[in-house]
Amino acid sequence: METETVTIESRNDFAQWAIERARAIVAEQGGNLAIAARDMDEPAIAATGNALGAAIAEALLEVFDVLVPNDDE
Repeated sequence: METETVTIESRNDFAQWAIERARAIVAEQGGNLAIAARDMDEPAIAATGNALGAAIAEALLEVFDVLVPNDDE
C-alpha cells in the first residue's frame, strides 16, 4: 500500500485531513465493530471498539508529532 503525503498549512487543512483519515479508519475497521455488535459479542465489541479508537488516536498523534516543533532538531 502506497503512503500518501498531505501538506497541512492551516487549521482548516488539519481539520479536513482529520475528518478524511477518521472516515478511512472507520471504513476499514468499522465493519468488525458492526459484526461484533450484530452478534452481541460483548468481548468482541470491546476489542474492536478499542482497536477503532486506538487507530484514530494513533493517526492524530502521527500528524500532531509533525506539527509540534521538536526542541531536539
